Amino acid sequence: MDEKQDNPNKLRLLEGLKKASRDLQSIPIPLCSKTNLSTITTFLQLLTQLDSFLSTDPTLFNLSRSLSNLKTQLNNLQNSQDYCLISFIYRQIANYEISKIASTVEAQIQAWIDQESIKNLVRVLVEDVGDDEEEKVKVLIQFEDRLSNGFDRDLQEMILKSKIFFILESVVFKSKCSKRVCEESARAIAALVRFNKDVFVGQVLMGPTIEALISISSYGSIQVLTSLINLIRSPLVYEMESNGYILRIISLLMSSNDLLIQSAAMECVLEIVHFARKEAIEAMLEEGMIKKLVDLQRLGIERELIEMSELDEDENRGNSEETESEAKIGIEERGLMENWPFTSCVTRFVVQFEMGEGLEKGEKRQLKQEILRRVREASVSEAEATSIVAEVLWGSSPLLH
Repeated sequence: MDEKQDNPNKLRLLEGLKKASRDLQSIPIPLCSKTNLSTITTFLQLLTQLDSFLSTDPTLFNLSRSLSNLKTQLNNLQNSQDYCLISFIYRQIANYEISKIASTVEAQIQAWIDQESIKNLVRVLVEDVGDDEEEKVKVLIQFEDRLSNGFDRDLQEMILKSKIFFILESVVFKSKCSKRVCEESARAIAALVRFNKDVFVGQVLMGPTIEALISISSYGSIQVLTSLINLIRSPLVYEMESNGYILRIISLLMSSNDLLIQSAAMECVLEIVHFARKEAIEAMLEEGMIKKLVDLQRLGIERELIEMSELDEDENRGNSEETESEAKIGIEERGLMENWPFTSCVTRFVVQFEMGEGLEKGEKRQLKQEILRRVREASVSEAEATSIVAEVLWGSSPLLH
């Protein structure tokens, strides 16, 4: 059986052994109860199944030695189950040793799994000539899941030695992979930043990742950009401002025909505004940002009114069975409208820079007055202007909900 066939079986056994090692640490063993006997039996059975791999794989040498020590301690513990004082003391010592060795075993198994996973990630993204989208997405998601467990120095060393960041960056920036693979690679980059900002923030700021995400201009890529802004904060917003990237996000919000992309751009703009300087926000206003927000906010209200009217008509129909069914559909559609991404968007825009860290108090006041002026200009009626202005000044208006 070749290595590719061996590895899945080996991985399955090692995952089981890791869980059994964790159980040995968490279950006290003053005496061998049925539960504890079951834990020990499971561990020893898995160890027996792994014997062939342990004896032939040099990368598992240290693990093999630790497992041998642990097996000896477990056998000794099982052989000292009488109730005399000496046996009781010995069991306490053995329990401590078992817990300590089991912790080492768990860490060694995780290190082997990490090493194999990273080798597989590199192979799938770089060495495989085929374009198996599902396999690429699968290994990327597994990598993100591992990073989500928190910082691990040994894992970081493996990542740096394997140049994972630059491989992911290459996939996002210049590969011929599908949009889905590019987006998942970008999510993995964000996961690396979350894993250790000190190491990976600089690489994001100096590399082409941000430009690539904006060039892709998909719902997923803009979501990742928003996540990166949230993680990196002002340094990334300043970098985007100096390269003209903020106006490109505004352009997506203003002109995209895809509601999902517009909603992602809206969330990205709100994240940017929280950290942006006065000049950047003024540039947004000059691009017609407020008029667009007023239009989008109005569209949500108009759609909600239409759906409420249609629901009222359904309720007045003669056929009660048909009315009940169609009314249910109407209610579900109204539920979707409750999540309209541009509800109160003008107020949300103002709140973000008022609560943000990029502006002085006087700058916030000036910008707010300018936004209110533009709201009045963009409104189609005095009632609409009054409603939005009141919401911005005093809080959410019932007319908007």
